[in-house]
Amino acid sequence: MAATSRRSRKRTAAVLITTAALGLTITQAQAAGRGVDPFGVRAQHHKARLNEQQPGRVSLATEGDDEGGNEGEEIAEQADQYAEARTSPGIVAPGAYGAAYAALKNLPHTDGRWRDVTRLPYDSDDPRYRDINSNSSGGAGRVSGRVTGLAADNKGDVYAGSANGGVFRSRTGGGHWTPISDRLPALSTGDLQLDGRGRLWYATGEANTSATSFLGTGVYVLADPRHGEFGRRDRVGGDELESTSIHALRFGGDKVWAATTSGVWSHSTRTLKGPWKQEFAPNPDYLPGGSKASDPNAPYKNIANDIAIDPKDPSKVVLAVGWRSGDTYNGFYTKGSHGWERVTGLGDLPSDSDNVGNVTFAHSADGSRYYAIDQSPEQMNTNPDSGLEGIFVSKSGSPTGPWTKIAGYEQLRDSGSALTYDGYQPGVQAWYNQFLTVDPKNPDHVYAGLEEVFETKDGGRSWTVPGPYWNFGFKCWSIDPAKQSGDCPSTVHADQHAVTTGSFHGKPYVIVGDDGGAFRRPLNGSANAEGHATDWTSLNDGTMDVLQYYSVGVGTDGRGVAVTGGLQDNGQSVLRPGDRVMGSNFGGDGGDTITDPRNGCNIAEEYVYLAVSVTQNCAVNDGSWVTDPSKATSYSVAPPDSATGEARFIAPLNADIKDSDTWVAGGRHVWINTKGWAIRSGSEWTGAFDLGAGHTATAVASSGGRVYAAWCGPCNNQGFTRGIAVGNADGTGWHQLTLPADGTVPNRYLSGLAIDPADADHVLLAVNGFSRKWTEGPGAGYGHLFETRDGGVTWKDVSGNLPDVPANAVALLKDGTVVLGTDLGVLVRTPGSAGWKVAGENLPTTAVLQLRTGPDGLLYAATHGRGIWAVDPRRLR
Repeated sequence: MAATSRRSRKRTAAVLITTAALGLTITQAQAAGRGVDPFGVRAQHHKARLNEQQPGRVSLATEGDDEGGNEGEEIAEQADQYAEARTSPGIVAPGAYGAAYAALKNLPHTDGRWRDVTRLPYDSDDPRYRDINSNSSGGAGRVSGRVTGLAADNKGDVYAGSANGGVFRSRTGGGHWTPISDRLPALSTGDLQLDGRGRLWYATGEANTSATSFLGTGVYVLADPRHGEFGRRDRVGGDELESTSIHALRFGGDKVWAATTSGVWSHSTRTLKGPWKQEFAPNPDYLPGGSKASDPNAPYKNIANDIAIDPKDPSKVVLAVGWRSGDTYNGFYTKGSHGWERVTGLGDLPSDSDNVGNVTFAHSADGSRYYAIDQSPEQMNTNPDSGLEGIFVSKSGSPTGPWTKIAGYEQLRDSGSALTYDGYQPGVQAWYNQFLTVDPKNPDHVYAGLEEVFETKDGGRSWTVPGPYWNFGFKCWSIDPAKQSGDCPSTVHADQHAVTTGSFHGKPYVIVGDDGGAFRRPLNGSANAEGHATDWTSLNDGTMDVLQYYSVGVGTDGRGVAVTGGLQDNGQSVLRPGDRVMGSNFGGDGGDTITDPRNGCNIAEEYVYLAVSVTQNCAVNDGSWVTDPSKATSYSVAPPDSATGEARFIAPLNADIKDSDTWVAGGRHVWINTKGWAIRSGSEWTGAFDLGAGHTATAVASSGGRVYAAWCGPCNNQGFTRGIAVGNADGTGWHQLTLPADGTVPNRYLSGLAIDPADADHVLLAVNGFSRKWTEGPGAGYGHLFETRDGGVTWKDVSGNLPDVPANAVALLKDGTVVLGTDLGVLVRTPGSAGWKVAGENLPTTAVLQLRTGPDGLLYAATHGRGIWAVDPRRLR
């Protein structure tokens, strides 16, 4: 396994965002020494395959590897950190999100229209980018952001719900997508289902317990999904399911059931009016209004994962409930004479709390089979390779069994899994990756999704892997750009979340949704001798731009403007002048970005934990580094805090606004690079200041050598603290600011800094989380934007009429206009204005994590769910 920063799991109370996401990388093989690869899987087997092809070459897989790693721990850590920013120092009361959206709707809009810069295909296998740090040639092809809900009919209509970008419709069996939910207050998808009347049910609030899983505002129904669009009046019931995540909707009789993070609910399907009924909550005291609602563990005490309804008798219902890391209430429940009771004696399917975690059910159309995937908390907490308990079948067709185990992770591993080459096993992320569906015409034909797509046609006696994790490691693979990915067939992106079956012109198909978008193949498709499908089609044609950006960088190259940005599990995208398709020149999670405004191919890209790489040619490479490492076109320049684990998962990285060759990186220390893009080693960073043991930077900014660094530590609910240090890039004059004890600057996550280029003592500070009205924690305070004009000695709350919504980034334009990126879009305030306005008319209501002004004068917004957008700031009046 390649080196990784080993992290401990924490359990952070998370309400707006639940807990943990993926960021997987291919090769952080560092040609100059120590390998930094916080996932390890992609690096290890890609490197091993290259070494196998090049006998006698030094093994980059082992060179400098000095630590072990566990991907599940990395994911959980990322989860906690993203949640911390919005919840610490306490927990957030229900209703905060809805109140923020209502306040936002009452604000006026400015003029100006945004342009979706990244609404075009994104090729993860772009043959131009075969550099050592790229995933290119892995086989996924064209990708988009995470798809977490899918539904299809037999007319070619397909509906795809994205992690935080809403629902899209296709009338051609996938592709040529149109958004149909942009008028809703929540664009986070938990589930999509078509009922027997052809209505489309949209459950908001992604329930993958991932770092970027936003809560929702309930369930909506669209009566005519072929032609209509969702509106706020389409909500089912009242606000009972607001501020929850919904894992699954299931239908039985005249009821719809919802498995949520606040227990199990039901509603009539005959009428959409009236409140939802709480069917079961294992720990009701922890629900809002309960005696233990303020307990830090409250968000984990009533999680329901799925509902199995007997198709032959809708009154027989089995609930799968439980927190993925384990709790005493975990298990299966059914209704008995004394109410809901724990079910035991299910056969091979465990019923004890240690081995029931995240569960997915599916039954055959004829009612003869019920299937289940079960993730085991015990496996997750003790087995570094897999958290999967197994896949099971009830041949009686009843959800009460008896159940028989038809696959464990070992059997799936030996069925053609790409993870065989990596030391991990299928199900290493079974708490995050799950789907299950049965062929409507064959009860023994099943598709199961974990990290990869698995298939059985004989009821589980044998399995194949039509959608392997990637093609690295297989004998058919080649890095040669002329061969794309060698002789291997295309595969899907890793990390499966949703599945549906449908047909178009009488041809049945299956569509899967994963961290890379949506992919389709014939329901009974073809495969090669290894069982890998030869007929996947990417449905990510660019019209469904649900890419999840953490950052954006903009530069010129003499022909126009180049735009790049770091993405959740989709590396770094590069869009150069004249491109009709974006390429990917770095793999894994793309974190923060610095791009040279004078040359868009000078890029510094963070993977995670400050694992920074730099290129001066956009990382264009023909793969020649395989035989000659000196021909690598990107270089590891990770600051030392990356090796010690003293940096946040997505750590701050920025350039001085007056000198783009001076960079600031923040971990425990504030690191300075004055060589710009000529840097070639992590040892070339200079430590300017130690923020203190247990402290990690959350935002950095620099102007003319004056540097500000915001930090937190501890960063979770227990003992949360924050601060700001200021000093000079040359290491002089550093000191910690004394933030006022009166709460003028809240004790919450400090997420963004903007320095006035005309006066380095004039700084704006963006604060994340919700204010004291909603946050039950010490020092939560009020407000989201603060200003100092004396270098941080005194601060003033300048939030004004800003909605109480988490703020992620702030920018100060040349004319004095303030632009704020929030979890609900972009807000602006012009000099002398009486209040805030929503920026433009057409930006989707999704999280904006970074704002940059490009050398073309346009303002760019990196959204975490709907791509990168740009607007002329002169129009924001």
